[in-house]
Parts: sequence; C-alpha cells; structure tokens
Amino acid sequence: MSKAAKGAGPNSVAGTELPFEEALKKLESIVESMEADDLPLETLLQRFEEGTNLAQMCQTKLGEAELKIQRLEKTASGEIALKPLSLPENASQLQPD
Repeated sequence: MSKAAKGAGPNSVAGTELPFEEALKKLESIVESMEADDLPLETLLQRFEEGTNLAQMCQTKLGEAELKIQRLEKTASGEIALKPLSLPENASQLQPD
C-alpha cells in the first residue's frame, strides 16, 4: 500500500501532528493491546508499525524539547551562547513515578 493510500498516517490527525502527550498515550494503548489481546498477525503488524512511528515521533519531540531547554549564557566577550542542559549522570536511569 502506498503512503498516499494510507492517508494522514497514525501519528497525525487531519494532517496535523499529534501533541506529545496524546502520541505517548496512544503508544501506551497500542503496547497494552498487543500484550493483552490474542490478535491476528496482520493486526499485530499494523499496530507495531503504528507504534514504531509514534515512538519515533515522541523521540523527535523529546529531542526538540531538550534543545529548547538549553539556556542562553553570555560569554566573556559579551556574546550570547547556548549553554547545554546539564543532566545528572544517572538521568538515564530515572524512572517516572
């Protein structure tokens, strides 16, 4: 099936991209249904593809958010420069509550 035949795609609504929170909620729902239901292979493949697209979109949005979090800092010469966000070393191990 061509991309044109698929329409707007699983991570968009009427041609607009889903907000991060909505995409994440939809991704969680897909994962739960794949784990709980006895689904036919074709349905599992469709949900896997949709979930992969949503996960990629969420990763992109998180990367964009990280860039926005960077703060401006004046250098010694008076120029404005971006200072990267400093994360603790164990930030990758943090678990949501």
